Amino acid sequence: MIRHIVMWRVSGETPQEHQKARRLVKESFEGLRGQIPGMLKLEIGLDSSAVDYACDVVLITEFDSQAALDAYATHPEHLRVRELLGNMRTARFQVDYCVETTADSAGPRISAINA
Repeated sequence: MIRHIVMWRVSGETPQEHQKARRLVKESFEGLRGQIPGMLKLEIGLDSSAVDYACDVVLITEFDSQAALDAYATHPEHLRVRELLGNMRTARFQVDYCVETTADSAGPRISAINA
């Protein structure tokens, strides 16, 4: 499985325009659910940290294969969303990685050590 994470900073002259741009990014990507073959998961969130170095929006998607991720990059619906949002983004960051799926990776393990 391939996890594809993208974070954006978006423009906006006023706080209201900035919020509108953030919501448009979120709603546009939410519209891709069920549209992309091989996409197993789509999660998108708006930053709530209020720190000046944070990104505004994060997209986390999972694909069943690298081929599915590659096909997503050129899928007409994805290209439509990219074109719609192209002028409002001021920065974009991306990470793709292979997620190991084993019986031991079912969840995080947290241990406490008593001192």
